[in-house]
Amino acid sequence: MKEKLILNPRRFFDTDIKVRDIAIELYESVKDSPIISPHGHIEPQIFVDENYTFKNPTELIITPNHYLYRMLYSQGVPLEALGIPILHNSSKIKVEMNPKKIWQTFAEYFYLFRGTPSEIWLNYELAEIFGVKYKLTKETAIEIYEVIDRKLKTDEFKPRRLYERFKIKLLATTDDATSTLQHHVAIRNSGWHGKIIPTFRADSLINIESKGWKENIYKLSEVTKMDIRSYSQFIEAIRERRSYFKSLGATATDIAVLIPYTEELSKPEAEKLFSKALKGKISERETIRFKANMLMEMARLSIEDGLVMQLHCGSYRNHNEIIYKKFGPDRGCDIPIQMEFTKNLKALLNKYGNDKRLTLIVFTLDESTYSRELAPLAGHYPALKIGSPWWFHDSINGMMRFKEQIIETAGLYNTTGFVDDARTLTSIPARHDLARRIDANWLARLVSKHIISKNTAREMIKDLTYKLPIEAYKLHKILS
Repeated sequence: MKEKLILNPRRFFDTDIKVRDIAIELYESVKDSPIISPHGHIEPQIFVDENYTFKNPTELIITPNHYLYRMLYSQGVPLEALGIPILHNSSKIKVEMNPKKIWQTFAEYFYLFRGTPSEIWLNYELAEIFGVKYKLTKETAIEIYEVIDRKLKTDEFKPRRLYERFKIKLLATTDDATSTLQHHVAIRNSGWHGKIIPTFRADSLINIESKGWKENIYKLSEVTKMDIRSYSQFIEAIRERRSYFKSLGATATDIAVLIPYTEELSKPEAEKLFSKALKGKISERETIRFKANMLMEMARLSIEDGLVMQLHCGSYRNHNEIIYKKFGPDRGCDIPIQMEFTKNLKALLNKYGNDKRLTLIVFTLDESTYSRELAPLAGHYPALKIGSPWWFHDSINGMMRFKEQIIETAGLYNTTGFVDDARTLTSIPARHDLARRIDANWLARLVSKHIISKNTAREMIKDLTYKLPIEAYKLHKILS
């Protein structure tokens, strides 16, 4: 028997009637507000052509989303069954290429996501965006697939139309530092009014220990038309790239680091280590020091050009070496590690943290640092803001823990508001709806305890929804 998919309008609100009524009122005041999406991983090419069509539901919802297939893998579902290509398939292992079969496999295991953010987001997408009437199960899989597939072929479900339907005011993509940004150029030249802006992702240039680092330096030389043989030329090339990104609307940079260690090297030291890296003769300790110095350089450049500096910290990438070697990176194998910020960021914050021209947004996967380190640091240094709950903590309980640990010490206005970090276009409104409900419920609790007034709560939820991300990511000019 098929079970109807019904989203309770009071979902996620407190069971205490007094709190719930206030939460509903606050949520209603912002539920239809425009969406600001200042950091995420949507591919810009989907907006280049107004007639771009998603191939099928699997490509839209499952393939780009490692949140989904990491859970299935944990229960024994091979990644080949989800269509993930094998890098060197010498054994001729069959990789499923039929999108309907992949969808069917996913549906059969969808029960694994019960109570998780992934279930919450996908149920919203199915019900609110695609008008699906029944819960996703192995029995309803193909019926739902075909409902979505038919709609994806219509004009109303083309990416530009969805952007407008979702009331997205701005969407930032994440782009490699050596990207030509050809898709962003094409979007701008198309005359479409949607605001899609790039973000300068510097990892490929900073991670000198990675196998492809020297190739990335060659790419940097090519796109900047500079023959990069020294550290000073390297920094000048990065400066040029940042300027190019900014000319196409970028307001932020992004760096993913395992440990946010910062140290300023002298110019001769930096030149020496860069030369060693080019020769492949740099030690592990020297690599750590070089990367620490690059964080200092990126902060200095941000003061120079005004781009916001984002740090995503504490994710041990590709922890499962078997999967990494077989399928490559970003296959759901990233695991959090313990963090330390007070000592690691001291050099950077003492050098640049008092300068109001710098905005440094720190995201972490280690919640234990919220009240112990990040809140006190952000509650003091003018440059530092705390990024919203990220990745594993972008959840009902994760958002509540964040606010309970951060706000009393750092205050609301040293945070960024909600940042969705979305992988799929249709998940963006689902993520923002959940965040607005949790914000409303948190504020309603404060009102019911007479910590804040209802009028103050109304102002705060509007700030969380709209004002804070605009201010944190310096979006005023581009939105005006």
